[in-house]
Amino acid sequence: MTDREQGNIAVFDAGSAKVRALVGEIVDGAIRYRGHSVVDARGMRRSIIADLEPATGSFDDVFQSVEEAADTEVASAAAGIGGSRVRGVTSRGGILLGNRLREITRDDVRAAVERAREVHLPPEYRVLHLLPQDFIVDDQDGILDPVGMIGGTLEVNLHIVMAPASTMQNVVTCANKAGVEIFDTIFEAIASAEAVLTADERELGVCVLDIGAASTEVAVLFEGAVVHTDSLPIGGAHFTNDLAVVLRVPLPEAERLKLQYGHTIVTAIPQSNEIYVQAPDAGNGQYRPVPQRHLSEILEPRARELFQMLRNSLRQGGVLEAMGSGCVLTGAGAKLPGMAEHVENMLRTPARIGTPVPLSRMPEELVDPEYATLIGLLLYTHRVRQQRATEDLGVGAKLRAIFAGSI
Repeated sequence: MTDREQGNIAVFDAGSAKVRALVGEIVDGAIRYRGHSVVDARGMRRSIIADLEPATGSFDDVFQSVEEAADTEVASAAAGIGGSRVRGVTSRGGILLGNRLREITRDDVRAAVERAREVHLPPEYRVLHLLPQDFIVDDQDGILDPVGMIGGTLEVNLHIVMAPASTMQNVVTCANKAGVEIFDTIFEAIASAEAVLTADERELGVCVLDIGAASTEVAVLFEGAVVHTDSLPIGGAHFTNDLAVVLRVPLPEAERLKLQYGHTIVTAIPQSNEIYVQAPDAGNGQYRPVPQRHLSEILEPRARELFQMLRNSLRQGGVLEAMGSGCVLTGAGAKLPGMAEHVENMLRTPARIGTPVPLSRMPEELVDPEYATLIGLLLYTHRVRQQRATEDLGVGAKLRAIFAGSI
């Protein structure tokens, strides 16, 4: 049987360093872990596919592995989309309902959303998400459910997430070549938010930072809605590269040093601490002593650069003051010590490391920031499917389901 026939959901996340896949099964309306796989990424560069053939090989490997782990055939999957060229913009548009006041219908809502999405986008971009924030009926704003109300005008504040068409199409192409159909594409920061945020954080305002290998995806939520999205061109691999260049060591050695001894705050490391680093151009077993603080002196400037970019993005998006609950850092790069402290110092707001909510039967190893996007993709897809399939949900929830997926 295929995954769809058995009521399973498959998702995957293709990053610059790893390609991950996850299958969940629906039991009594709830999603339960069934199996996952992780393989090294090939043909990827800066979170995008740079070479189709090796990338397709990685996709094929991860799907075959997850089929074995989950004991099911994967015929279709939802895909995470990231990279430093993903952008978000908020638009407002609406319609006149006629000469007389009348009841607002779902078709009116669709028409208002279509009017709001009529903004100029770069020709190479494609809409990834249409996310209504709230509706305005006759100048009364803050409405989540306008259907059935009486009015003469209907407007909507709409957040549009967009990505280069080539980025999205190459993911679809590689998956198709690996024998898997893509039924949805989801911005990675929105998926991560699904896995790591509490209801209070969503309502009071929060910034999610998904720090991957080549980029950092950003999503700000306020009063339950997405109000800002962006992607920053710095990720965990940049910290590793800095160590490799300055210390003149191979990338695997730089990654080891970062994971074992790295810290992004110089003063957090005692001056007397000393570590051993592989000597330049030396064979195995030849190491030289280096003060551990020297690693922090290399890593701290890169952390400052990343969070200065974040502050500029939030300021330009007009949401710097909308984060009543602070920031939640997730992704593999969030595990580098000192990152949350930098956010707190630079943005003057609380910050924490976000781990994904555990699924039923999920291995403990997945309760890790590194897997937040993957688990969030599964939770997001399951939630949207439930909203679309349930007839007795409130109209406001159904509207979010209608417009949350790819367009």
